[in-house]
Amino acid sequence: MTELAMEKTVVDPKPNKFAMVISCLLAFPLAAVLLVHPAMMLDDNGAYSHRALMFIMIGISGGFIHGVGFVPRHKVWKWLFSPFLSWPLMLWGYYTWFIT
Repeated sequence: MTELAMEKTVVDPKPNKFAMVISCLLAFPLAAVLLVHPAMMLDDNGAYSHRALMFIMIGISGGFIHGVGFVPRHKVWKWLFSPFLSWPLMLWGYYTWFIT
């Protein structure tokens, strides 16, 4: 019984602090644009691209989740909010909202 309890309390290896800082630094400006100046998200026709907005918001969520050091337990959530998926989505947001 004690061995079973000890197995469940095994901690994951230390997170990469540098990657966590990058995740936060990528997520904060995009979140600020969403809150302060949402008109930057409009396309050429003056409408929102809901598909792009959804993916970019998943990237922002993943940036914050990874940035604060939270590690989801379920593998789907772990994959969805990992920097491998959230960083490209946030970079797409920077390209969409700031460059074009």
